[in-house]
Amino acid sequence: MPTKTSGEDNNSSNSITHTLTSTSILHLKFYVFILICIALFVILSVLVFFYVRRIKRRHRVILRNCSGIIPVVSKEIKALDDDGRNTSTVKKMGDILRVEKLEEEAGILGRGERKKSRESDQSSSVESKASALASVEVQNIGWGRWYSLKELEIATCGFSDDHVIGEGGYGIVYRGVLDDGSVVAVKNLLNNKGQAQKEFKVEVEAIGKVRHKNLVGLVGYCTEGAQRMLVYEYVDNGNLEQWLHGDVGAVSPLTWSIRMKIAIGTAKGLAYLHEGLEPKVVHRDIKSSNILLDRNWNPKVSDFGLAKLLGSGASYVTTRVMGTFGYVSPEYASTGMLSEASDVYSFGVLLMELITGRSPVDYSRPPGEMNLVDWFKGLVASHRGEEAVDPLMEVPPHPRALKRALLVCLRCIDLDANKRPKMGQIVHMLEADEFPFRSAHPYAGKAAALPHASIASKLQ
Repeated sequence: MPTKTSGEDNNSSNSITHTLTSTSILHLKFYVFILICIALFVILSVLVFFYVRRIKRRHRVILRNCSGIIPVVSKEIKALDDDGRNTSTVKKMGDILRVEKLEEEAGILGRGERKKSRESDQSSSVESKASALASVEVQNIGWGRWYSLKELEIATCGFSDDHVIGEGGYGIVYRGVLDDGSVVAVKNLLNNKGQAQKEFKVEVEAIGKVRHKNLVGLVGYCTEGAQRMLVYEYVDNGNLEQWLHGDVGAVSPLTWSIRMKIAIGTAKGLAYLHEGLEPKVVHRDIKSSNILLDRNWNPKVSDFGLAKLLGSGASYVTTRVMGTFGYVSPEYASTGMLSEASDVYSFGVLLMELITGRSPVDYSRPPGEMNLVDWFKGLVASHRGEEAVDPLMEVPPHPRALKRALLVCLRCIDLDANKRPKMGQIVHMLEADEFPFRSAHPYAGKAAALPHASIASKLQ
């Protein structure tokens, strides 16, 4: 049997050493090449993980209702600071059960069945029980309830991402189920900014005792530690923005009659805020995403976080401009003077949105159609008001009904804030059979003196 010589052994050993120490790719050593491949694989895996997670967060809100699945508006949601929402640790099931046990004990204490402590040296334990008793005793606050942080944690499964139903600049809204089985919307205000605390105080003061079928009711609140939370009634059919601008298919479920029902209900809610309360309340942020809908398409105006109370006899207040671009009235944007007329202008833009199905500002459209108000006024001025109707409506509105709605829009966006109608008048305009510029209207006979009168006359 032939044997290898020492020269052959040396050649074989050198070949193996050369293979292990270098490769033909950039003359890198073999182990360096392996490490680079592993690092690239890890980086790619991390990028894919975060991309998938971001996609899931963007499309996590899927609700069911009588009309089918609520359409999700394709719009990027702003990233929120974790400090504003994760102050409370997410509870595991064992923690939740322990919290439920503590709540039961608190309930017993609240009914006067608490027994005195047998061991005087456990002062800290007695102190914590007394604090639980005090919390229960102040739960009923006249118009609503005070909720403990533990109650709301249990209701929302530890403020789980799966329970998020909305996000905004001031906080995150969760769907929650209370101990009695009632479903609520819990708004966790961001507490890392001074504005959040101001918003909390304004909301509680403005709508705590307000009850109207077209306004979202405030059920209670939580002020435990640094937390600021509001508990609202739950409206289960999404918001108007989703149904107008989401993917609803070739035909919108929002018929003309449903759209007018939403417009009239919204107007009634605002009229109550302006004319039925003392002091009156200006909403300041009327927009389609703040109009919630129930299963019968009844609207409820939500999000009073930007509301500003007007004292008796005050016609306007000067304040920092807050609101949503496209809905803010010109005088409010330029001078900061806030009045009821500011809400009327925003409602006029909302009514245009209902009629046209278009967003107030849409940069994806041609230059002449980006701004809804300018495009809308141009169509009406050129006798082409019927072209403004949302093409997704299967049955177009009656010409008379369309003209009435177009005229109301023009009145609401009048550049002279003093000549805009009150919300109560708008309700009558939308419900009446006659046009707004008939003799029954207080502005009849003065159309020539009103801005947009020349445009309005072309519709009659």
